[in-house]
Amino acid sequence: MPNIKSSVRSVKSDALRHAKNAAEKSRVKAASKKVIAAVKDGNAAEAKTLLNLAVKTIDKASANNVLHKNNAARKKSRLALLVNSLG
Repeated sequence: MPNIKSSVRSVKSDALRHAKNAAEKSRVKAASKKVIAAVKDGNAAEAKTLLNLAVKTIDKASANNVLHKNNAARKKSRLALLVNSLG
């Protein structure tokens, strides 16, 4: 542990920020996995609705600076390609 007061506060705020970011990333991963599972099952209608939820989750993470905007765009694009492959 640091001895300086500002460093102690910084460690605490870093831990809080890390927890929030990790939770946000976990939500993105869970939403993406649901879309992928629906595509593997061949359920196009469910995959499209889950894709909308996943895109919303990814956009929120990007807006909160948890994901870089290009990273978010890449994730959305790859999920959309998967869903569109069902035809």
